[in-house]
Amino acid sequence: MKLLWIDLNCSYAHSSLALPALHAQVMNRTGVEWQVVHTTTSEVIGTVVEAIYAQRPDVVCATAWLFTHEHLLHIVARVKALLPRVKVILGGPEFLGDNEEYLLRHPEVDAVFRGEGEEGFAHWLDVWDEPQRWAEIEGLCYLEGQRVKSEERRMKNPIATWEKLQVESAHVAQNSSLVTGSSSLVTGSSSLVANYHDGGLARVMAFDKLLPPEESPLFTWDKPFVQVETTRGCFNTCAFCVSGVGDPIRVLPIGEIRRRLVRIRERGIRDVRVLDRTFNFHPRQAIGLMHLFAEFHPHLRFHLEIHPALLPQSVRDVLATLPDGLLHLEAGIQSLRQEVLDMSRRKGTLEQALDGLRFLCSLPNLVTHADLIAGLPLYTLAQIYEDVRTLANYQAGEIQLESLKLLPGTLMRRDAEKFGIRYSPLPPYEVLETASITSAQLQEARRLSRLLDAYYNTVAWQALTRRLIIHEEDFLHRFLDYLTVHNYIDQPLSLERRGELLYLFCRDHYPAYTTEATVAWIEAGMSLRKTPAEHVVRGRLQPPADWQVLYGVYDESLRLCHLPTGPDGQGYWFGYDSTSQRPAPIFKAFSQKS
Repeated sequence: MKLLWIDLNCSYAHSSLALPALHAQVMNRTGVEWQVVHTTTSEVIGTVVEAIYAQRPDVVCATAWLFTHEHLLHIVARVKALLPRVKVILGGPEFLGDNEEYLLRHPEVDAVFRGEGEEGFAHWLDVWDEPQRWAEIEGLCYLEGQRVKSEERRMKNPIATWEKLQVESAHVAQNSSLVTGSSSLVTGSSSLVANYHDGGLARVMAFDKLLPPEESPLFTWDKPFVQVETTRGCFNTCAFCVSGVGDPIRVLPIGEIRRRLVRIRERGIRDVRVLDRTFNFHPRQAIGLMHLFAEFHPHLRFHLEIHPALLPQSVRDVLATLPDGLLHLEAGIQSLRQEVLDMSRRKGTLEQALDGLRFLCSLPNLVTHADLIAGLPLYTLAQIYEDVRTLANYQAGEIQLESLKLLPGTLMRRDAEKFGIRYSPLPPYEVLETASITSAQLQEARRLSRLLDAYYNTVAWQALTRRLIIHEEDFLHRFLDYLTVHNYIDQPLSLERRGELLYLFCRDHYPAYTTEATVAWIEAGMSLRKTPAEHVVRGRLQPPADWQVLYGVYDESLRLCHLPTGPDGQGYWFGYDSTSQRPAPIFKAFSQKS
């Protein structure tokens, strides 16, 4: 059997862990020839289909994800039209909900896996060509009966049949009563009959017995980072999360994790993204992992999710002693409103979460990334602006503002009407409106998110942006209006252009911050010939008799520039290395007079 995996990602910097995770469990099995087509959502679909068609596979597999799902369907629909007998099997978090309607709407997909697939997929490979035995596979959802009839019709006219089935399936979904669990589905105006089999939710309880993905020769080692699971499952019950059903937590032994990290270090990888839903669900486990991670400093850096409400003193003591730069923490705060967290069924009180977040943001050895989610029930746009200001005041390393997505299988999607949410039925299922925030306000929140990414989350402009957010209550509204009216907010802007716009805005609306904007421009290594450096003095300059050195060591070989901030030569001095091409200064001082 020839199996082809479509490794579809948003960019070539990313890679799916599903492929090597599944392959590792069956890589020594004979009779299966694995092939992979690596592609991204920006690649021409026809080129990808051509590469797949040339291989003439028996089975095509892929993982569907929020931002790749639609692109993937375009690929597999064309592949199925060209190769009617090929079996198309999909998996991923997109299929944690009710899959019957999905399979009816997409006849190009033969089956989907719900849940954790390492064991179920290995079993399915034994019976891939025996559909009568597919009911043995836990987590496998598929239609019986119609597939045989549909295949015969597709053989005669695959394109016309596909279009007809799309219409029939849409009619069924709109006019029929859907019954799950090996049931019949019949419409009054159509002869379409399909038996749906639902394999339930697959879980790998012996998680520690799985072969790790890095054992597979299909594991990707040439990306900027690798992903590692140290636990699987989540104790939390968040209504918007696919893990909110209270998945049982399964833990890998510390020794096994150490062995895997050694291999990652030997491969020259620097960044590890820990996929655990809640890294600190148990203090002892968290402390053990932090001590383990510290063993790999400075060779490895770890990015992980942490719950700010679950930080007992024992965990805080270890966090405070970790080496600089070892951890990049993503603190899931979601909202700074207790009523919003209660509606979202998130565990832990707001008071505990804020106390933990303040502590994390106060640690100079860590970078803490705080998340807010626009579109949560009861969450208003005015509250979002206030929460951004609060997080800036906490000195959060990054502020990520995302729009809520109603993912299949989540409580919030199932009860969307009860929650007062309207959302897109197509991936990525973004919330369009709630009882507390309008469609126009959600679009404003999206633009605010872009502003934060472009300025607050960019090191060069963060300090100035943070000061403006904290001390000027109307800054975010006014700057966002400025960027929107001038059509900058949705454009990809260079670091230099972003700095120039911030300087010009400060000069016109907040002149007290103009000097700080110029200092940020200089220290970012931007050109001294551009507008933000319009007050900088260059040339053959003599240093003042007394200055306060802020960083670096002065040497007569340095090229100096001076930024006046007051009378009598008061201002900043910057020194550049004359022997290198480094654009940023290596010396900074302040003088009260020339």
